[in-house]
Amino acid sequence: MSTTDLTTVAGTAGARRPGRIALGGSRIGYEVRSYFRSPDAVFFTFLFPFIMLGIFTAAFSSAGDIQPAPGMEGVSVGAYYLPGLLAAGMLLSGVQNLAIDIAIEKSDGTLKRLGGTPLSPVSYFIGKIGQVFVTGVLQAALLLVTATTLFGIALPTEPAKWATFAWVFVLGVGTSALLGIALSSVPRSGKSAAAVVIPILLVLQFISGVYLQFYQLPEWMQNVASLFPLKWMAQGMRAVFLPEDFAVLEQNGAWDLGWVAVALLAWLVIGLVLSRLTFRWIRRDA
Repeated sequence: MSTTDLTTVAGTAGARRPGRIALGGSRIGYEVRSYFRSPDAVFFTFLFPFIMLGIFTAAFSSAGDIQPAPGMEGVSVGAYYLPGLLAAGMLLSGVQNLAIDIAIEKSDGTLKRLGGTPLSPVSYFIGKIGQVFVTGVLQAALLLVTATTLFGIALPTEPAKWATFAWVFVLGVGTSALLGIALSSVPRSGKSAAAVVIPILLVLQFISGVYLQFYQLPEWMQNVASLFPLKWMAQGMRAVFLPEDFAVLEQNGAWDLGWVAVALLAWLVIGLVLSRLTFRWIRRDA
């Protein structure tokens, strides 16, 4: 075979080989199927916000509506906690899910085997992040349907509110996914991943206005929460689903959507840099 023929064959093979983006896109379906085949992941990340919304509504509804100030119109307990649980769902779907999942894949040798294939880290990232977006959208949609049908929570009708929901959701899910990839390098083994990751996220949820009313937390705790993205994700969601009067309960007495965008974009960049610097097909000490 001549040199020209060899070049032609090599070029044809290269043309047939899928690119990084196409290969990553093809992995999204595989990652989504794997996610829903894992009962632990489905319960502790996908269904957890539904369970907590039911618990809060059943436990605290007898105390009456939550009001921004005495004499002002309030909202039901379920309506008040819905924004925070939407934000928590994004965090769990991204950070908790990927941090534990990737740590397990490192520990059981899955990543080492993938490292010996044509799959690049970029394609692997696309598959994981795509899975988080797909499951995050499904979770948010089902949570909103559950809120309206089972708990009678009214959703906003203004297009501007839903536009805010869209960009907060995209930035929140993207940030959570990248931080999950970065955090996966912390556990020393797959067995210890849940013990390392879950307590960190649980603390963040308590201080960021998910399970506790944020305005009732001490100022120093609010300041600590402001250093992390979940507080801003929850604040952005409250701006969407709560009446304007509730803005006075925020740390600065306003929704501060500009600062929400700045904080989430900053954490998105931090997550991208950290995930790129820390990700390895195998552990460094392996």
